[in-house]
Amino acid sequence: MTATAFSVMSQGKVDPDLLSQISDEVAIVEEELVQQVRSSVELVDKIGKLTLSAGGKRLRPAFVTLAAKATGYDFDATRTRKLGACIEMIHMATLIHDDVIDNSGTRRGRPTAGAEFGNAAAILSGDVLLSKAMVVLASDGDLEIIRSISGAAVDMAQGEVREMDVRGDFDLDEATHLEILRMKTASFIECCCEVGAIVAKASPEICQALRSFGFHVGMAFQIVDDLLDYRGDKAKTGKPLATDFREGQATLPLIYLRTELSDAESTIARMRFGNGVTDDEIRMIADWMDTRGCFELAEKAAKQHITQAVMSLQALPASPARELLETVAHHVVSRQS
Repeated sequence: MTATAFSVMSQGKVDPDLLSQISDEVAIVEEELVQQVRSSVELVDKIGKLTLSAGGKRLRPAFVTLAAKATGYDFDATRTRKLGACIEMIHMATLIHDDVIDNSGTRRGRPTAGAEFGNAAAILSGDVLLSKAMVVLASDGDLEIIRSISGAAVDMAQGEVREMDVRGDFDLDEATHLEILRMKTASFIECCCEVGAIVAKASPEICQALRSFGFHVGMAFQIVDDLLDYRGDKAKTGKPLATDFREGQATLPLIYLRTELSDAESTIARMRFGNGVTDDEIRMIADWMDTRGCFELAEKAAKQHITQAVMSLQALPASPARELLETVAHHVVSRQS
């Protein structure tokens, strides 16, 4: 995440010096990642480099540093960098594993590790990344941080399993779906913000405020992701339209659509859900979602989470770092990829 990217998000409203500082911190995390993913095992080394070269926003390490800065306390930047890299390595490992599970050939327009080197090598190399992240975590040695990151990793893994368990369930209820989003996405963003607060030795009240911020931003992020799946620009998202529907994964746009369908339309949607739907049928279903207010309802849910995220920050002292957290939160619901 560069200063330019943050500046675009903030539309010039945030202190440029802070933007530069955050950009520099993320660049240092990137250098740390390059060092950490190196391996004496050639195949592991190649897969690590491939995954890194695919890029990414590096929002998770940025949240660690921004949360620490927003507390208003001094903190050890060396720790936030290493812990940010640790968190990003866990994220990278889950992406490698997700691509295998989803049989994805590309991510962000580049070949996935599974497509390039085979699924077995990808899974095992993802395991190496997870193990290396644990080494970084153990080297830091803060038990509270170890508990936070390990707990979030468990949530994320169990959320992925739960999501797979409900795949094919056209009638998945909203509460179950939202709990899956909490586990697989929101819990980890919440952890990023908490880790920054812990490094800064913030009060329990500020730690809780940043956890709440991270939770709501994470929920909004995933809801928007699910919206982009149906109406995003493939050139920007790097993914085919309606991957969730094609794979039989019910998300908010479909959950909201179900009550708006006639019996005949419902029969069509049920028959095609995860079962060889054509591109024309996808366009038809996406049009139903759009014209019947399902996209609007999902957007509203995401915006409500952002409103709650920003309200959580009121417990923190006013500062450019808090403003930037608010800016990033608002950007989550307007992003195109």
